[in-house]
Order: sequence, then structure tokens, then C-alpha cells
Amino acid sequence: MTLPRPWPLAPVLAHRCGGVLAPENTLAGLAAAAGAGCGGVEFDVMLSGSSSPVLIHDETLERTTDGHGRVALTRDENLRVLDAGTWFDARFTGERVPTLEEAAARCISLGLSVNLEIKPAAGQDEETARVVACRAGHLWAGAAVAPLLSSFSELALQVAAQLAPHLLRGLLVDRVPPDWLQRCHRAGAAALHADARYLDRPTVIEAREAGLWVATYTVNDPSRAQTLFDWGVDCVITDRPDVVRPAVTQHRSSAGYPAGSGARSC
Repeated sequence: MTLPRPWPLAPVLAHRCGGVLAPENTLAGLAAAAGAGCGGVEFDVMLSGSSSPVLIHDETLERTTDGHGRVALTRDENLRVLDAGTWFDARFTGERVPTLEEAAARCISLGLSVNLEIKPAAGQDEETARVVACRAGHLWAGAAVAPLLSSFSELALQVAAQLAPHLLRGLLVDRVPPDWLQRCHRAGAAALHADARYLDRPTVIEAREAGLWVATYTVNDPSRAQTLFDWGVDCVITDRPDVVRPAVTQHRSSAGYPAGSGARSC
């Protein structure tokens, strides 16, 4: 089935800004994705202890910075001095945890489309969605392509729908649950975002017949990505944009994907 609207983002998105090319959820990652020719990125946004939206995946600081403790209890002035790059490679020493404002400006300047995951700390679903949805709507106002908001939290998506109804939303799942379609409808989601390890072709077909886009993560094998697109998936999120994007671009071109099938340039 051909959906009435084409997938709005690039069909290959770099995971957590730049995948394995740079420290995750950093401005360096955005530059790496663009440098690899990737037309879009996925990244995580959580609230700091000052209720500011920042790019980070974990609720704690230890894995990806030289800081300690919970992100939700760390005020901006303390968060901003942390090193978020050395853990990955000494070349990235001094890389900071970026604000959503910084990331939005960089994505717009680089021409990157964005899948923004609302990543609430425990118990902060509503507040995180409120801040992120309102801020994203403002930051991308007038941009060529607005971000798509995704989340594992149905509550977060429902709040985002109320506050920024013009921003598209995607429901994130691990294994696709039996009630996935009902959950998408409750959350006002236009897309199902599923773990590629558990996704099957009948689910993709059913989602598309229901008028939903399908995005899948984290796809690092080019042949697997090609198979998923042949099933009808609209987007793959990858740690290896440098490998997957060229293979997918060639595959989609040779397969003759028509305009309107999510065939936006990678």
C-alpha cells in the first residue's frame, strides 16, 4: 500500500546523532552524520536538573561523561562543564552535552532531518514532553522539515500531541506488542518505531495498511536494511551511516522506488 504522505525524514538516520562515528548525542555526532552524507539523525532529549532539554541517553552521567549522578538532579551550570567526548576518543576531548537549542540550530544549518526521542527520566514523562514539544515547535518554526517526536512513553506522546499537534509522532516499542495498533492510536502516533530484531514483514504490511509509517532500529547490516525496505519499512536508524546509507541509496535506486514511497534522498 502507498501511504497518502511520503515519509518526511531521510530514510536512513544516524543513531544518537552520529552512530559509531562520534560520541553519541553530541554536536560532533551531527557533523559526522552530515560528513557521511546522511540526511538525518535520531537523538535523545532529557531534562536537566534545571528543567532544560539536553541531548543525553542515560538517566545517569557516568557512561558518556566525566560526571557523576543523575541528569535530572544536575543543574545546567554543572552539566555544561562536563566532558562528553573523551570516553569515546581523545580526539573529542572537550565535547559538551548539547542543549536542544544548540542541536536544533546545527541540524537546521546542516540540513539534517530529525527524529527526536523524548526520553523522560523516571516519573518525568509529562514534564519532559511539555518542555520538549513546546521548545521543538519553536526551534524548528519555519524550518523546511520539522522534527518527528518519538517516545516509548504513551503519556509523553499524548502530551506532545496536545501542545504541538503539528509535530508528527512515533510510538517506540521493543518487541511489537499485540495491541500495538491501539497504542499508536491512543498516542496519536503517525509511525510505529520498532526494534529490527523483532520486526516481521506481516507487521510492516499491517501498519502500512493502517496508514502508519514504519521506522526500525538499530540496523547496522546493509543487507538487512535492504530487506527491511523491501518489506515496506520507511526508515532505518543505524550506528553505521557510513556503511548503511550508501548501500541503501544504491539499493533503493536500483529497485526503482517511486516518489512518495518514502524515497527522500539519503
